Amino acid sequence: MATSTKAAVFRGVDQPLDVTELDLGAPREHEVLVRYAASGLCHSDLHIMDGSMAHPAPAVLGHEGAGVVAAVGPGVSRVAVGDHVLTSYQPSCGHCWYCTAGRSNLCELRDKPRTVMADGTARFAENGSEVLHLFQISSHAERTVVPEECLVPIRRDAPLEVVCLVSCGVATGAGAVINRAKVHAGATVVVIGCGGVGLNAVQAARLVGAAKVVAVDRLPHKLETACEFGATHTVDGTDSERCLAQLKEICGRDGADYAIEAVGTQATVELAFHCLHRGGTAVVAGVTPDGTRISLDPRLLLQERVLTGTSFGSVRQRLDLPMIVDLFMDGRFRLRELVSREVGLDEVNDAYGRLAAGEIRREVLVHG
Repeated sequence: MATSTKAAVFRGVDQPLDVTELDLGAPREHEVLVRYAASGLCHSDLHIMDGSMAHPAPAVLGHEGAGVVAAVGPGVSRVAVGDHVLTSYQPSCGHCWYCTAGRSNLCELRDKPRTVMADGTARFAENGSEVLHLFQISSHAERTVVPEECLVPIRRDAPLEVVCLVSCGVATGAGAVINRAKVHAGATVVVIGCGGVGLNAVQAARLVGAAKVVAVDRLPHKLETACEFGATHTVDGTDSERCLAQLKEICGRDGADYAIEAVGTQATVELAFHCLHRGGTAVVAGVTPDGTRISLDPRLLLQERVLTGTSFGSVRQRLDLPMIVDLFMDGRFRLRELVSREVGLDEVNDAYGRLAAGEIRREVLVHG
């Protein structure tokens, strides 16, 4: 049964999001109607708004969602009405080669169009014209139709306005450390960028027993926050050459065991690679703007330095996202401290302005 929903619509680059009512179609085969409780504000959406990451318009943004299943379409088997769910912006079909090999974050469904549903149509409409989806998630709406492959059931006692952040930034930062880098106890870890991804890399590094966790950022208040999340040392990243020299001195042995890049620029990716000692590993978790290129001396690879990346923290969605929620509920992982402010949908543009200015840790849209 068709309904309507309030949503924040991306109309074009450098334009404010338009908070308006849209028509919303009923869930079709293997689709789920989700009543969102909360949606995190993430830099990836900001990259779309400022044009550094291309996306067609009009579209409903938001991809860090948490909510309750309100209805299911034919054939749905993974969730049921009343389930509390997190969204997964990387879908997992469960039966392709990647999924069966334990790499569900690389599922073949990610190669399909993600601005529409599997049948090639959108569920949002405005005056008879389609309004597109973001990653088939579009959590900046009070209600949305989502493929069941993009939903992960979680425990019902977890606060949705907090755990929504697990759906992207938290899982990406923690997974970069635990799943991709496989940081070992006693290691030295450099984390470049202390935003939503970087702070979770910091606390994950301490969780697995890293001896030194060195946080790098240009903003002093972000470095202070990194210390709250477990950083043992901080370095101002404004001057790359000076920063590199300080990192080498702090880490010893000519550099770090591991570096996690959580910004997404040429300079920070190159810094992550250069701050390693021979045999060290750098993991790129930051999303780079379209057209970004890096310049590295390939002879450094002969020193067995590794430069790799991670997609969604290399998580196994249906295992790792509930595990992070459990760690939070057990008091072993800080999530509530990530949230600087809760805002309503009508405040979304002001909230993204604060995010762009680096004024806050994370803000969360709480749907009424």
